[in-house]
Amino acid sequence: MRFTKMQAYGNDYVYIDAINQKLDNLNELAKFVSNRHFGIGSDGMVLICPSDVADFKMRIFNPDGTEAEMCGNAIRSVGKYVYDHKLTDKTTLKIETLGGIKTLDLTVENGVVTNIRANISKPIFDAKLVPVNTDKEKFIMESVKILDQTFKLSSLSWGNPHTVLFVDDVMNFDVAKYGPAIENNREVFPNRTNVTFAEVVNKNYIKIREWERGTGETIGCGTGCSTAVVIASTLGLTDRKCEVEQIGGILEIEYADNGELYMKGPSHFVFESEIDVSHIIEKTK
Repeated sequence: MRFTKMQAYGNDYVYIDAINQKLDNLNELAKFVSNRHFGIGSDGMVLICPSDVADFKMRIFNPDGTEAEMCGNAIRSVGKYVYDHKLTDKTTLKIETLGGIKTLDLTVENGVVTNIRANISKPIFDAKLVPVNTDKEKFIMESVKILDQTFKLSSLSWGNPHTVLFVDDVMNFDVAKYGPAIENNREVFPNRTNVTFAEVVNKNYIKIREWERGTGETIGCGTGCSTAVVIASTLGLTDRKCEVEQIGGILEIEYADNGELYMKGPSHFVFESEIDVSHIIEKTK
Protein backbone atom coordinates (compact mmCIF):
# COMPACT_ATOMS: atom_id res chain seq x y z
CA MET A 1 0.00 0.00 0.00
CA ARG A 2 1.37 3.38 -0.97
CA PHE A 3 0.62 6.34 1.28
CA THR A 4 1.41 10.04 1.48
CA LYS A 5 1.84 11.91 4.73
CA MET A 6 0.56 15.49 4.47
CA GLN A 7 0.44 18.43 6.83
CA ALA A 8 -2.13 21.18 6.41
CA TYR A 9 -0.68 23.82 8.75
CA GLY A 10 -1.93 21.75 11.62
CA ASN A 11 -3.00 18.15 11.50
CA ASP A 12 -0.76 15.47 10.02
CA TYR A 13 -2.67 12.77 8.15
CA VAL A 14 -1.80 9.72 6.11
CA TYR A 15 -3.47 9.98 2.68
CA ILE A 16 -4.23 6.86 0.69
CA ASP A 17 -5.46 6.66 -2.89
CA ALA A 18 -8.49 4.38 -2.50
CA ILE A 19 -9.53 4.97 -6.11
CA ASN A 20 -6.79 2.87 -7.65
CA GLN A 21 -6.35 0.26 -4.91
CA LYS A 22 -8.83 -1.79 -2.90
CA LEU A 23 -8.51 -1.78 0.88
CA ASP A 24 -10.24 -3.86 3.54
CA ASN A 25 -10.40 -3.82 7.32
CA LEU A 26 -10.16 -0.05 7.43
CA ASN A 27 -10.49 0.30 11.19
CA GLU A 28 -7.42 -1.85 11.82
CA LEU A 29 -5.55 -0.15 8.99
CA ALA A 30 -6.23 3.27 10.56
CA LYS A 31 -4.77 2.07 13.85
CA PHE A 32 -1.72 0.69 12.07
CA VAL A 33 -0.83 3.91 10.25
CA SER A 34 -1.35 6.12 13.30
CA ASN A 35 1.59 7.38 15.33
CA ARG A 36 0.57 5.09 18.19
CA HIS A 37 1.13 1.90 16.19
CA PHE A 38 3.38 2.74 13.26
CA GLY A 39 5.36 5.78 14.36
CA ILE A 40 4.81 8.03 11.34
CA GLY A 41 3.32 10.88 13.36
CA SER A 42 -0.21 10.66 12.02
CA ASP A 43 -3.34 12.21 13.52
CA GLY A 44 -5.36 9.77 11.42
CA MET A 45 -5.97 8.21 8.02
CA VAL A 46 -7.69 9.77 5.01
CA LEU A 47 -8.98 7.72 2.08
CA ILE A 48 -9.60 9.40 -1.26
CA CYS A 49 -12.47 7.53 -2.90
CA PRO A 50 -14.71 7.90 -5.98
CA SER A 51 -18.01 9.75 -5.55
CA ASP A 52 -21.32 9.75 -7.39
CA VAL A 53 -22.27 13.22 -6.11
CA ALA A 54 -18.95 15.11 -6.02
CA ASP A 55 -15.50 15.10 -7.61
CA PHE A 56 -14.11 12.87 -4.86
CA LYS A 57 -15.20 11.34 -1.59
CA MET A 58 -13.12 11.67 1.56
CA ARG A 59 -13.29 9.13 4.38
CA ILE A 60 -11.37 10.01 7.52
CA PHE A 61 -10.45 7.69 10.40
CA ASN A 62 -9.18 8.55 13.87
CA PRO A 63 -6.05 6.87 15.33
CA ASP A 64 -8.31 4.55 17.35
CA GLY A 65 -9.89 3.24 14.13
CA THR A 66 -13.23 5.04 14.39
CA GLU A 67 -14.53 6.90 11.33
CA ALA A 68 -15.03 10.66 11.63
CA GLU A 69 -17.30 13.00 9.69
CA MET A 70 -14.79 15.55 8.44
CA CYS A 71 -11.79 17.76 9.23
CA GLY A 72 -11.13 21.12 7.61
CA ASN A 73 -7.38 20.55 7.32
CA ALA A 74 -7.88 17.05 5.94
CA ILE A 75 -10.24 18.34 3.25
CA ARG A 76 -7.83 21.07 2.19
CA SER A 77 -5.00 18.58 1.77
CA VAL A 78 -7.25 16.32 -0.31
CA GLY A 79 -7.36 19.15 -2.86
CA LYS A 80 -3.57 19.30 -3.06
CA TYR A 81 -3.27 15.53 -3.24
CA VAL A 82 -5.68 14.97 -6.14
CA TYR A 83 -4.28 17.86 -8.19
CA ASP A 84 -0.57 17.26 -7.58
CA HIS A 85 -1.02 13.51 -8.15
CA LYS A 86 -2.85 14.27 -11.42
CA LEU A 87 -6.15 12.70 -10.38
CA THR A 88 -7.84 15.89 -11.62
CA ASP A 89 -7.04 19.09 -13.48
CA LYS A 90 -9.84 21.07 -11.82
CA THR A 91 -8.99 23.97 -9.52
CA THR A 92 -12.49 24.11 -8.02
CA LEU A 93 -13.53 20.85 -6.39
CA LYS A 94 -16.46 19.39 -4.50
CA ILE A 95 -15.53 16.85 -1.83
CA GLU A 96 -18.09 14.45 -0.36
CA THR A 97 -17.78 13.76 3.39
CA LEU A 98 -20.01 12.25 6.05
CA GLY A 99 -20.62 15.85 7.13
CA GLY A 100 -21.87 16.89 3.67
CA ILE A 101 -20.29 18.21 0.48
CA LYS A 102 -17.54 20.81 0.88
CA THR A 103 -16.05 23.11 -1.78
CA LEU A 104 -12.35 23.80 -2.42
CA ASP A 105 -10.65 26.50 -4.50
CA LEU A 106 -7.03 25.71 -5.35
CA THR A 107 -4.21 28.16 -6.07
CA VAL A 108 -1.76 26.56 -8.51
CA GLU A 109 1.78 27.74 -9.24
CA ASN A 110 4.02 25.92 -11.74
CA GLY A 111 1.66 22.93 -11.75
CA VAL A 112 1.63 22.54 -7.96
CA VAL A 113 -1.05 23.56 -5.46
CA THR A 114 0.36 26.18 -3.10
CA ASN A 115 -2.79 27.32 -1.30
CA ILE A 116 -6.25 25.95 -0.63
CA ARG A 117 -9.43 27.82 0.30
CA ALA A 118 -12.11 25.56 1.72
CA ASN A 119 -15.76 26.24 2.44
CA ILE A 120 -16.49 23.88 5.34
CA SER A 121 -20.10 25.13 5.55
CA LYS A 122 -21.98 26.46 8.57
CA PRO A 123 -21.12 25.63 12.18
CA ILE A 124 -23.66 23.81 14.33
CA PHE A 125 -24.61 25.64 17.52
CA ASP A 126 -27.37 23.28 18.66
CA ALA A 127 -26.23 22.07 22.10
CA LYS A 128 -27.93 18.71 21.60
CA LEU A 129 -26.09 18.08 18.35
CA VAL A 130 -22.66 19.23 19.53
CA PRO A 131 -23.41 17.38 21.97
CA VAL A 132 -23.36 19.23 25.30
CA ASN A 133 -25.19 18.34 28.50
CA THR A 134 -27.37 21.42 28.90
CA ASP A 135 -30.99 22.42 28.56
CA LYS A 136 -29.97 25.57 26.68
CA GLU A 137 -30.17 25.77 22.90
CA LYS A 138 -26.61 27.07 22.62
CA PHE A 139 -23.55 26.62 24.81
CA ILE A 140 -21.71 29.97 24.70
CA MET A 141 -19.53 31.42 27.48
CA GLU A 142 -20.87 29.00 30.08
CA SER A 143 -19.06 28.76 33.42
CA VAL A 144 -17.66 25.29 33.99
CA LYS A 145 -15.47 24.15 36.90
CA ILE A 146 -12.38 22.35 35.58
CA LEU A 147 -9.98 21.02 38.21
CA ASP A 148 -9.05 24.03 40.36
CA GLN A 149 -10.48 26.78 38.14
CA THR A 150 -13.75 27.92 36.62
CA PHE A 151 -13.62 28.75 32.92
CA LYS A 152 -16.10 30.16 30.44
CA LEU A 153 -16.48 27.64 27.61
CA SER A 154 -18.23 27.83 24.25
CA SER A 155 -18.96 24.85 22.00
CA LEU A 156 -20.06 24.19 18.43
CA SER A 157 -19.51 21.53 15.80
CA TRP A 158 -18.67 20.82 12.17
CA GLY A 159 -19.37 17.13 12.65
CA ASN A 160 -17.32 16.68 15.82
CA PRO A 161 -17.45 18.79 19.00
CA HIS A 162 -15.14 21.79 19.31
CA THR A 163 -14.86 23.92 22.44
CA VAL A 164 -13.03 27.24 22.77
CA LEU A 165 -11.60 28.82 25.92
CA PHE A 166 -10.23 32.38 25.78
CA VAL A 167 -7.10 33.07 27.83
CA ASP A 168 -4.79 36.09 28.27
CA ASP A 169 -1.52 34.35 27.34
CA VAL A 170 -2.03 31.19 25.33
CA MET A 171 1.65 30.31 24.90
CA ASN A 172 2.18 30.10 28.65
CA PHE A 173 -1.12 28.39 29.43
CA ASP A 174 -0.98 24.87 30.87
CA VAL A 175 -2.64 23.08 27.94
CA ALA A 176 -1.38 19.65 29.07
CA LYS A 177 -3.19 20.09 32.39
CA TYR A 178 -6.52 21.54 31.33
CA GLY A 179 -6.84 20.06 27.81
CA PRO A 180 -7.52 16.46 28.89
CA ALA A 181 -9.58 17.60 31.86
CA ILE A 182 -11.97 19.48 29.55
CA GLU A 183 -11.92 16.79 26.85
CA ASN A 184 -12.92 14.06 29.29
CA ASN A 185 -15.46 16.00 31.34
CA ARG A 186 -18.36 13.73 30.46
CA GLU A 187 -20.75 15.64 32.73
CA VAL A 188 -20.53 18.50 30.24
CA PHE A 189 -19.35 16.77 27.03
CA PRO A 190 -20.87 13.29 26.76
CA ASN A 191 -19.07 12.68 23.46
CA ARG A 192 -15.76 14.27 24.55
CA THR A 193 -14.56 17.40 22.82
CA ASN A 194 -11.65 19.02 21.02
CA VAL A 195 -10.40 22.06 22.94
CA THR A 196 -9.11 25.30 21.43
CA PHE A 197 -7.22 27.61 23.79
CA ALA A 198 -7.35 31.07 22.21
CA GLU A 199 -5.83 34.49 22.82
CA VAL A 200 -7.44 37.45 21.05
CA VAL A 201 -4.57 39.76 20.05
CA ASN A 202 -6.72 42.27 18.17
CA LYS A 203 -9.81 42.45 15.97
CA ASN A 204 -8.03 40.68 13.12
CA TYR A 205 -5.62 38.33 14.87
CA ILE A 206 -5.96 35.36 17.23
CA LYS A 207 -3.39 32.93 18.63
CA ILE A 208 -4.39 29.39 19.50
CA ARG A 209 -3.12 26.09 20.84
CA GLU A 210 -5.17 22.99 20.12
CA TRP A 211 -5.91 19.97 22.27
CA GLU A 212 -7.37 17.28 20.01
CA ARG A 213 -9.50 14.58 21.57
CA GLY A 214 -7.81 11.21 21.60
CA THR A 215 -4.51 12.67 20.37
CA GLY A 216 -3.31 15.41 22.71
CA GLU A 217 -1.84 18.77 21.75
CA THR A 218 -1.32 19.21 18.01
CA ILE A 219 0.58 21.83 16.05
CA GLY A 220 -2.75 23.14 14.79
CA CYS A 221 -6.32 22.45 13.73
CA GLY A 222 -8.29 24.13 10.97
CA THR A 223 -11.66 23.62 12.61
CA GLY A 224 -10.14 24.74 15.91
CA CYS A 225 -9.05 27.99 14.23
CA SER A 226 -12.54 28.33 12.75
CA THR A 227 -14.20 27.71 16.12
CA ALA A 228 -12.14 30.48 17.71
CA VAL A 229 -13.14 32.99 15.01
CA VAL A 230 -16.83 32.03 15.02
CA ILE A 231 -17.19 32.45 18.77
CA ALA A 232 -14.90 35.50 19.00
CA SER A 233 -16.77 37.32 16.24
CA THR A 234 -20.13 36.29 17.71
CA LEU A 235 -19.04 37.90 21.00
CA GLY A 236 -17.75 41.01 19.21
CA LEU A 237 -14.12 40.30 20.13
CA THR A 238 -12.93 40.10 16.51
CA ASP A 239 -14.09 40.84 13.00
CA ARG A 240 -15.57 38.03 10.90
CA LYS A 241 -12.38 37.83 8.86
CA CYS A 242 -9.39 37.02 10.99
CA GLU A 243 -5.92 35.47 10.85
CA VAL A 244 -5.30 32.68 13.34
CA GLU A 245 -1.77 31.83 14.44
CA GLN A 246 -1.14 28.25 15.52
CA ILE A 247 2.12 26.41 16.11
CA GLY A 248 2.04 25.07 12.54
CA GLY A 249 1.45 28.43 10.88
CA ILE A 250 -1.24 30.98 10.11
CA LEU A 251 -4.66 30.24 8.64
CA GLU A 252 -6.95 32.90 7.18
CA ILE A 253 -10.50 32.37 8.48
CA GLU A 254 -13.62 34.12 7.19
CA TYR A 255 -16.99 33.70 8.89
CA ALA A 256 -19.20 35.06 6.14
CA ASP A 257 -22.39 37.03 6.74
CA ASN A 258 -24.44 34.10 5.38
CA GLY A 259 -22.97 31.80 8.04
CA GLU A 260 -20.59 29.91 5.75
CA LEU A 261 -17.06 29.33 7.03
CA TYR A 262 -13.98 29.62 4.82
CA MET A 263 -10.43 28.63 5.75
CA LYS A 264 -7.41 29.39 3.59
CA GLY A 265 -3.82 28.26 3.92
CA PRO A 266 -1.11 26.07 2.40
CA SER A 267 -0.59 22.34 2.68
CA HIS A 268 2.49 20.27 1.98
CA PHE A 269 3.71 16.71 1.64
CA VAL A 270 5.92 15.38 4.40
CA PHE A 271 6.88 12.15 2.67
CA GLU A 272 5.56 9.34 0.50
CA SER A 273 6.28 5.68 1.05
CA GLU A 274 4.96 2.14 0.81
CA ILE A 275 4.13 -0.27 3.62
CA ASP A 276 3.19 -3.93 3.71
CA VAL A 277 -0.35 -4.28 5.07
CA SER A 278 -0.94 -7.86 3.93
CA HIS A 279 -1.17 -9.08 7.52
CA ILE A 280 -4.05 -6.62 8.07
CA ILE A 281 -5.84 -7.40 4.83
CA GLU A 282 -5.57 -11.13 5.51
CA LYS A 283 -7.60 -10.73 8.69
CA THR A 284 -10.68 -10.02 6.59
CA LYS A 285 -10.39 -13.13 4.46
